[in-house]
Amino acid sequence: MTQLSDLPLRANLVGKRPYGAPQDPVPISLNVNENTHPLPEDVVADIVASLAEAVRGVNRYPDRDFRELREALAGYLGRGLDDGLDADRLWAANGSNEVLQQVLQAFGGPGRSLLSFTPTYSMYPLLADGTDTRWVPIPRLDDYTLTPAHVADALREHRPDIAILCGPNNPTGTVLDTETILAAYDAFEGILVVDEAYFEFDGSRASAASLLPGRPRLLVSRTMSKAFAFAGVRLGYLAADPAVIDALRLVRLPYHLSALTQAAAIAAIRHADEMLATVTDIRAQRDRLSAGLRELGYEVHPSGANFLLVGGFESPTATFEALRAHGILIRDLGIPGHLRITAGTEAETGTLLEAVRALGPGGARA
Repeated sequence: MTQLSDLPLRANLVGKRPYGAPQDPVPISLNVNENTHPLPEDVVADIVASLAEAVRGVNRYPDRDFRELREALAGYLGRGLDDGLDADRLWAANGSNEVLQQVLQAFGGPGRSLLSFTPTYSMYPLLADGTDTRWVPIPRLDDYTLTPAHVADALREHRPDIAILCGPNNPTGTVLDTETILAAYDAFEGILVVDEAYFEFDGSRASAASLLPGRPRLLVSRTMSKAFAFAGVRLGYLAADPAVIDALRLVRLPYHLSALTQAAAIAAIRHADEMLATVTDIRAQRDRLSAGLRELGYEVHPSGANFLLVGGFESPTATFEALRAHGILIRDLGIPGHLRITAGTEAETGTLLEAVRALGPGGARA
């Protein structure tokens, strides 16, 4: 049988591994930061009706510029902004990963570089590999925070073509201040992406979208996978200068957003307030989980997301496997002593805390 090593793979992909979060069919899955709350039934009914109508026209290609969806996204993201947002500043694709891939296809590539501050989202280096863009990882400070000076110094030194700031950051949950974003933008001449995949769970900071006017190199990425509980639909989006949107059109595949994806997303945005009603409960469960784990002696890092990075495990791998054996899936990211845990429902949080307590101080041993 032919092996991967037998194929004429591009040199920068040799020895690399694809993204691979476990997908075990366990009763409690808290490993990929999904919103574990079900969609409201009336919202489901409206989405289903919209899909049924869209299916009647699937013998034709969908609107390749998905104008109605962009108008809906602009209305949602522009809420609370002084000047709002218009559809010409919005873009969307099949998940924020595809949005970011298109950014790298347009502004990265051979001879160009992508910089971010680690630990951060594991897809950034994979997207860099896939577009033959050089990956430049810069360590965060010891407490995983970023300061304006730290960020600006790294950008001035390395002068990347693209930089990504993730806030709240995955996997640490660390929030991102406006001052740091502004310092980053002024420190170099490349594209600055602020990845706000978990923004709705923070609730204490203004979106970087408020900084867009007068900053044509600033891009703000979002997703409907997390707070909107729409992970299975695969809809990510981005706000930027209209010239950036024109650049992304150069690299997108024709009709890349299906008619069904567009219809489902538009229907969900019509119910944005109801779809986001679970965010308050998720924050409460995150804080409950944080307090409970601290009581058990673990180090819990501050988080503005729907998950926690938790330290103090004697063997993260053994604890991960012990919890999986009990039907609970969390995430082992290879950070020494640490595991990442998504905040679930009240019942899921209670079960998780009891399971960790039963393992004893420091978790399971290797």
